[in-house]
Amino acid sequence: MLATVFPLNKKVEAAQDPINIEADAAILVDAGSGRILYQKNIDTVLGIASMTKMMTEYLLLEAVKQKRVKWDQEYTPSDYVYRLSQDRDLSNVPLRKDGKYTVRELYEAMAIYSANAAAVAIAEIVGGSEENFVRMMNEKAKKLGLQGYKFVNATGLSNQDLQGFHPQGTEASEENVMSARAVATLAYHLLKEYPEVLETSSITKKTFREGTDDQIKMDNWNWMLPGLVYGYEGVDGLKTGYTDFAGYCFTGTAEKNGVRFITVVMNAKSNGKSTINARFEQTRKLLDYAFSNYSLKELYPAGYQQKGDATLPVTRGKEKSVAVVTKKTLSLVIKNGEDKNYKPVYVFDKKKLNKDGELTAPIKKGEKVGYMTVRYTGANDDDYLTPNGKSAVQVDVVAKQSVEKANGFVLMMRGIGGLFSDIWTSVTKTVKGWF
Repeated sequence: MLATVFPLNKKVEAAQDPINIEADAAILVDAGSGRILYQKNIDTVLGIASMTKMMTEYLLLEAVKQKRVKWDQEYTPSDYVYRLSQDRDLSNVPLRKDGKYTVRELYEAMAIYSANAAAVAIAEIVGGSEENFVRMMNEKAKKLGLQGYKFVNATGLSNQDLQGFHPQGTEASEENVMSARAVATLAYHLLKEYPEVLETSSITKKTFREGTDDQIKMDNWNWMLPGLVYGYEGVDGLKTGYTDFAGYCFTGTAEKNGVRFITVVMNAKSNGKSTINARFEQTRKLLDYAFSNYSLKELYPAGYQQKGDATLPVTRGKEKSVAVVTKKTLSLVIKNGEDKNYKPVYVFDKKKLNKDGELTAPIKKGEKVGYMTVRYTGANDDDYLTPNGKSAVQVDVVAKQSVEKANGFVLMMRGIGGLFSDIWTSVTKTVKGWF
């Protein structure tokens, strides 16, 4: 039996909901930094249905990257995959028992049409068996730092719908579950590490096995892709989901004006009713809110010098200090009007400094001496999907000019000057003590 991993703590929800999202849970995230911009019940563990397939996609893309799997390698359906593929009450592309299918064909069927047998086929290709693949799914979730999850199959179907073929070690009554935070975190890693996933998730329609007797039209279940019934500018992914247990779910992503957002709605409703359209209506609310209220702002330009911390002392150099500046522009997705709520913070590399906080010459122009990040001082929450999320909001701090090492004579004279200075200071203190 797989152990369910529950969240470590509960997030206190905002007193007022600025969007009024109708869903059991919802989250809006800046895809660049992983900063959470809106949340509702994000640590509640709920059914995820076919949003499960994002993990299946992640593990396949990882296997391809590591050259353990090739896109053009062929697969012949197992008995289970063949039987599952014939169930047209489920989302499927029918497979022949003696057919040969490439990994890319199966991947496209899963990513575009949410084909369930194709997902199990991929699990068998990558993991050797769906049972082993499920173990890989849970291990990867732990490694990615997800909070609140449990994978029991590769598809997201209810185990009871798997014709008695649910993976060993799981129960017929079990379901795949995650928190909205965990789903968004998985999507965040998928987009960061394998952005090519969007090349497939953005395809509105494609014909499986085109030109053969087995061809079947695959329409993308993501109706928010431009050109479809709920089309929204900039939407290019990621994954829908539905089962009786999970309700209508959707992990969306959209990019406009250089800014990308990730959204998740779980068991979405419209006017209190669970409908197939509700997940898109609620996602539209999240995206409208995001693109209307947030934008990418240049907070500090390249070459910025922070007041009070614009220089670092230098020892054994021709100059006694060096100016430090930002190497690149620091830009951040922020809420309109909140520019002044961000304050610059320097973090210098302790390995570069001696015990007195000095750099040691020689120093090269452009040499990295630390980084600059920002501190949020506003009243609203400043929460990230990952512990190191804020590290995405930083730029290198470098020496503005070179500082050559001083020659021996200069260093000796400085030493003598320092000695006389110490003697004079001591004498002054003594003389003062006489009066």
